[in-house]
Amino acid sequence: MVMLDNKQLSLIQERLYKYCGIFLSDSKLTMIKNRIYRLMRDTHIDNIDTLLASIESNPKIQQQFINSFTTNKTDFFREDFHFQDMIDRALPLLFKRNKPIKIYCCASSTGQEPYSIAMSVLYAKKLYGASTPVSIIATDIDTDVLQEAKEGIYTIDFKIEKFPNWFEMEEYFTPLDDGKNPNVRLLKAKDKLKSMITFKQMNLFDKRYPFMREEFDMLFCRNVLIYFKQEDQQEILSRLIDTLRIDGTFYLGHSESLYHLTEKFEKLGNKTFVKIKA
Repeated sequence: MVMLDNKQLSLIQERLYKYCGIFLSDSKLTMIKNRIYRLMRDTHIDNIDTLLASIESNPKIQQQFINSFTTNKTDFFREDFHFQDMIDRALPLLFKRNKPIKIYCCASSTGQEPYSIAMSVLYAKKLYGASTPVSIIATDIDTDVLQEAKEGIYTIDFKIEKFPNWFEMEEYFTPLDDGKNPNVRLLKAKDKLKSMITFKQMNLFDKRYPFMREEFDMLFCRNVLIYFKQEDQQEILSRLIDTLRIDGTFYLGHSESLYHLTEKFEKLGNKTFVKIKA
């Protein structure tokens, strides 16, 4: 096995931060080594200096490098109180405006979060008899997980994953198995969910985002900021908040903070915020 020296490890940490803002401290060196060894196997490059040069010069290998270090832990209806707030408060208010609704999910991973948003929207539209058009933009930096999200095929263990009591499996998913095990199912998201969501690659570390000011009515930024340095978190939040309209709802991860930007929001609890000023 190729051995990584301290200089090479430092270069890997620097490159990762440069390309996508992910900061891995020295406490993660074992993980870094394991991910790099796997990348070398996948790219058939057996020399670390050659790999580092390829990461710098070859966009495809650079993307594989980034994909190697993203964290993609996600579930359907994770932190379910946000989806309940959507249904009970945020969506009814937006339906009354009778204007197209735009929602942004800024770290979509393998798609469970944007599909949970879409299911909540469809349920709320049925509940309130609304016909307002709703579109969801879902972004991630990892091209591999975006492809999984677009396919929308999931093995779901219903004994482990918790779904809301209004959820009806065949309303939103097409079974791809024989159903002999009712607890673990292979399912594909129906087109009525897929058609609501546009999946795009985007780097939150970029200094400019491809969105207009106050473009979105609702913004999900959950469990992604924790992978950035605090000063970078604040810059990312500033850029994201600019895309949220006044009176728009911002859903934040349970371990994340708005920092100095709290003055722009009314806090509703459970990491749910309403933007009150630009």
